[in-house]
Amino acid sequence: MKLFLLLGVINGFLAVALGAFGAHGLEGKLSEKMLGIWDKAVTYQMFHTMALLVTGLLCAKLQSGGMTWAGWMFFVGIILFSGSLYIYSLSGLKLFAMITPIGGVAFLAGWVLLGYAVIKHL
Repeated sequence: MKLFLLLGVINGFLAVALGAFGAHGLEGKLSEKMLGIWDKAVTYQMFHTMALLVTGLLCAKLQSGGMTWAGWMFFVGIILFSGSLYIYSLSGLKLFAMITPIGGVAFLAGWVLLGYAVIKHL
């Protein structure tokens, strides 16, 4: 699916840009703890950017609803997991940290769906 490839490319760009911003623009402005949280958000965004790209490539080979759902779960996971950590590290509002596990569950669901689709169709 071209959409997952495009979302992967956009998220890859954003992960690199946000990683550089965290390393250079936020140093000295955030505590070490909050910089670590920012870094975790970048790391998980990049890992799941790769998952989006793989899902997009596999969608071109396989027509599977599970594969499509896997891609959406990876994207939702990036928004909820990494997005909530970015906001939390900048604001310190714990409300955003409480959203993070929902994104983690979306990541897990994406991996299960991807695995199921691969086993079923390859």
